[in-house]
Amino acid sequence: MVIGEKKVVSLNYTLKNAAGEVLDSSVGQAPLNYIHGTQQIVPGLERELTGLEAGNARDVVVKPEDGYGARDPEGVFGVPRAAFPPDAHLEVGQSFIGEDDEGQSVPVRVIELTAEQVMVDANHPLAGETLYFHVEVVEVRDATAEELAHGHAHGEDGHEP
Repeated sequence: MVIGEKKVVSLNYTLKNAAGEVLDSSVGQAPLNYIHGTQQIVPGLERELTGLEAGNARDVVVKPEDGYGARDPEGVFGVPRAAFPPDAHLEVGQSFIGEDDEGQSVPVRVIELTAEQVMVDANHPLAGETLYFHVEVVEVRDATAEELAHGHAHGEDGHEP
């Protein structure tokens, strides 16, 4: 069976940056399971996996525009310290969910702290990065109606992947 729309794909992967540093990997863990064609992985990787089948391996280079996008300079901004509870313990690198002007949830990372301001970055940590994947397709199967309704692949024992 080949990878295509509404197929559950199980794959092993290693993700590296341009310097060759491993950023993420399934090595030593369970393979990643996702439903193909449902935007659960970055578009450039999903496109390159289309048509592969179990046992295939491939190196895939994903440019920023097909990965996590370009860095948006407006995604870096200051939040007054007074907007946080006085007992909040904030650290550089800490992530939390903020709220934009329309009340939408926005994940942000603390990048700098001053006495008056908390500088945050709402860009994905891999925005602007070219991604280097090595993938090995473990299994391809039809997604069940329940998986499609839930929007994610289920594991062998039921609901959880």
